[in-house]
Formats: sequence, C-alpha cells, structure tokens
Amino acid sequence: MNNDLRIAQAAKLLDIYEIADRAGIDREYVEPYGKDKAKIDLNIHEKIGERRDGKLILVTAINPTPAGEGKSTTTIGLADGLQKIGMRSMACLREPSLGPVFGLKGGAAGGGYAQVVPMEAINLHFTGDMHAITTANNLIAAVLDNSIYQGNPLNIDPEKVVWKRCMDMNDRTLRDITIAQDKKTNGVERKDHFVITVATEVMAILCLSSDLKDFQERIGRCIAAYTYDGVPVTVKDLGVDGAAAVVMKEAIKPNLVQTLEHTPVLIHGGPFANIAHGCNSVIATKTALKLADYVVTEAGFGADLGAEKFMDIKCRLAGLKPNCVVIVATVRALKMHGGVAKEDLEKENVEAMLAGAANLKKHIESVQEFGVPFVVAINKFSKDTPLEVNALKKWCEGYGYPVEESDGWAKGGNGTTELAEHVVKLCNEESHFHPVYDTEETIKQKITDIAVKIYGAKDVEFSEEAEEKIKLFMTYGWDRLPVCMAKTPLSLTDDPKIKGRPSGFTIHVRDLSVSAGAGFIVAYTGSVLTMPGLPKDPAALHMGIDEEGRSYGIF
Repeated sequence: MNNDLRIAQAAKLLDIYEIADRAGIDREYVEPYGKDKAKIDLNIHEKIGERRDGKLILVTAINPTPAGEGKSTTTIGLADGLQKIGMRSMACLREPSLGPVFGLKGGAAGGGYAQVVPMEAINLHFTGDMHAITTANNLIAAVLDNSIYQGNPLNIDPEKVVWKRCMDMNDRTLRDITIAQDKKTNGVERKDHFVITVATEVMAILCLSSDLKDFQERIGRCIAAYTYDGVPVTVKDLGVDGAAAVVMKEAIKPNLVQTLEHTPVLIHGGPFANIAHGCNSVIATKTALKLADYVVTEAGFGADLGAEKFMDIKCRLAGLKPNCVVIVATVRALKMHGGVAKEDLEKENVEAMLAGAANLKKHIESVQEFGVPFVVAINKFSKDTPLEVNALKKWCEGYGYPVEESDGWAKGGNGTTELAEHVVKLCNEESHFHPVYDTEETIKQKITDIAVKIYGAKDVEFSEEAEEKIKLFMTYGWDRLPVCMAKTPLSLTDDPKIKGRPSGFTIHVRDLSVSAGAGFIVAYTGSVLTMPGLPKDPAALHMGIDEEGRSYGIF
C-alpha cells in the first residue's frame, strides 16, 4: 500500500487559480506562490464582508496516543465528504511546525486519501510564514538586548527580561543558555531561553489578529521585560512594533491550497495546543465562513486542550459561534487508554477498548459543557476488526451519543459521506454555545473551572511563584483575561503517564505568564516544556532525496 507521501506525490493538482474559482475567490485577490499554493489578499473582505456566515464545525479528539487518532485526516475527509453530498465546504487548518516534522510526530497535512497538497511544501517551508514569525520574534529580542547595551534608556532589569528567542526546531540544548559571554562588546551577559516558534506570542497574535493594523497594536502591547522598579516594558516602548509588522506583512495573509479531491483549504498559523492556544488564524476562519456554507476546522490534541481553547479563547475573542463538534476516536487509541501496549494493538481486544472508552466519555462530557451539538467519529484503521468497531458504536448508542464511522484515510470523501450528512443535520440544530468560565472570575477560579469541568480534576494547587504572579497580574488588570493552559496533551492530568479517565487528581500550576498582546494568561502545569527535544531516533535521520529527485521519509 502507498504511504502518505507517495499518495501525495502521485496526485494531480489543479492550478491554484482553479481552486480559488471553486472557493468563490476573485482572482484579483489571489497571490500565487508557484502553481499550487497562494496567499489571499485581505482586501477580499471589502467584497465578501457583508455575506452571511456559513456553519462552523470543530473537529477535536480524545487524548492522543502513539496509536494515532487522525484528527487532521478526519477534518480533511469531512470537508471532502461535504463536497460529495453537494455542500459548498472549505477546511481551515494550522500550519505544521518543522520541529515535529523532523522530530517524532511528523507533519499535519492529513493522511492516506484525506490529505492537503502539496504535502511536502506544506510540511516544510510552505509560504515562509514560520520564518517570518521567527524573524519578528527575534528582531524584538535583538532590539531589547541592544537597548540594554546602548545605555539602557528604558531602565530594563536584565534579570527581568521575559521575551524569549525562538526557532522552529526541537532543540533541548537551547532551553536554558547564557548570552553575551566573554566580551563587553557582545552585550550584557544574562541568562536566556529559547522556545519553539509555535509557542511564541507572535504566533498567538498572528492567529488572533483581524488585520495587519490589529497585529501591530497587539504586538505593541506585548510585555518584553520589567524595569528595576518592576514596571512593564512593552514592545511599543522598545519602538519595534512597526518593524515587526513590516516583517509580518505577507505572513498575515491566509494560504490557499487544496485537498486530493480539490476541496479548497485555508492553512494559516500553527500554535501548539499544549503550550499555546492551538487553533488556526481567526483571519482564515472568518474568510472561509464568508466563502463556504460549511467550514471544517480543528484544534490541537484532545478536547481538554484544543477544544477548550477554541471555545474559551478563539471563539470568545473573535465572536465566533461553533455549530457542531466532531469528536474523533480510534479503536487503537482507546485500546491504549485501556492498558494495551503499542506492540499488541493489532490483536482484537474489545474489553480493553471499552475500558479505554472512559477517556472518550470524559471528552464528550467536556464538549457538552459548551452547549454545542456533537457527533463521535470512529476514524477507522485497516486492522480494526468489525467486532471492535461495532462494539464501540454500541457503546456510544448505549449512552445516547451520536456516532458515525469515518474512513477518509482509505476512501477520501467517499468514506465520510455518512458523517457529513450527520454533521449537516446537527448544524441545523440550535447551538447553545457558551464558554466554560466568565473572564470576570479570578485567575484561580478560571483555572479551577477548566481543571474541574474539563479535565475532571478534584483540586488545583498553586506554587508560591504562581501565587506571586497572580498578585502582580491583578495590579495591572491582567487578571480579567482568558486563561491558556499549558499542559501535557497525553493525559487529562498534568502527568503524561496517566492514561484513561483518572479521578481524584490535582492539577499543579507552577508558574504563569501574561500574553498581553494576544490577550490571555498562560498557566504552566506539571513539567510541560516550551522547547521540545528530539527523540532518540528523529524522523530527520530517515529523510532524503532519491535518484529521481523525489523526497522520502516525510510523513
């Protein structure tokens, strides 16, 4: 059987102008990057801005496992399935980060016959958005340290610099470093840190901005450091907000590509959901909603992270109202949550799968907290047995949970038509969407609401450092911002080793930071890292170019 890369390389792509025509995008707003991808000029909203919005469908999942869940595959397959049943649909996805591509997770362009193409370009440099974000972030860092070196006119305390450098790569050695060593001409020596590009506030701001002007205003509000007197120093104080906006002039525009079945797709922005808010850009989503009757989007990892942040941060700040949620689960992943080792997943084990379904049940209950209609999508793998699939369907039906099989990986849109029809039906029902907490609550109460209602925790414990940050944030009025939880995606708890549906556990908040430009507070739990490391056998070691000039090893 062909792998994902070979399937993508064999695909016959339509010219990007034809895809724009299918999406209803006038060609004057299309800025092609080659023949198969393009930027969309934001001036398009002058023409489409008054149109009625289409229906917004969120695809989320259970806690991820090495067995695979297929959230992106389901998103793409569903968009194709909606087209198959005669609906005008588009998908909105995040841009992959090079860190996971060269590390362990791989890309984020779907799989099998439910992919967005050109897959290689999307997973690598694409249209340069990641590089622009990295440059804008590091420009601010460079100007900040130069200001300290050039007489420190802003009275910045070098030990209170909070703006971190970044790169779009997994490199654990850069988590804690010392800069400006040896010579005074190198600058003021201090400890520094790198984060991965997708964890930066620049990325978050890109994904929450309405246009370039809004981006500049937001980036100007970012806290870069504090003075010796404890006063915040912003990017605008440094005078570099304008330059950062210049760097992002092209990156602010969403990217148009296509699925294997030529369904239009907007890919834009890519914050991680375990350390950022995990959703594609508001610009892409709002553009798609004006162009299509049904817009399928996703949020990273499980419903405990991605869906919660989609609802509580993205929808709240952008004024969006989701019409339907698709909760993805696989027989394989549920068996792992039920205690089956990865090497034993191909053995039929209904008992373990049903035990692991407790994890799915919690994510369903979490989605119900937001008042949005939902359906469970069983994303099928070739080794799933009919007994296992039927048992999971009966389990769902026993609780009254709507459920459909999804076979987009093997059959593309033809494998998701029943799911698509169910989604259309749900979108015609009334959505009673509401966030899970009120921003006027205290920081502690907001975090507790998320931990108890969404994770199923019994309690939340705050470190002394976190307590001090809460007092500081109250001083500046930041305590009324939404909360972005930084937590392991592998468990409902903050311990990645705990699978299934645990109970009676405590969430440990060790630190907080403010993203004043993005408009939320980040709460760091457990040992979650903002700069991942490479595994012992990184995917990069298995990539290359063959004698015919074709790439291999990308997945």
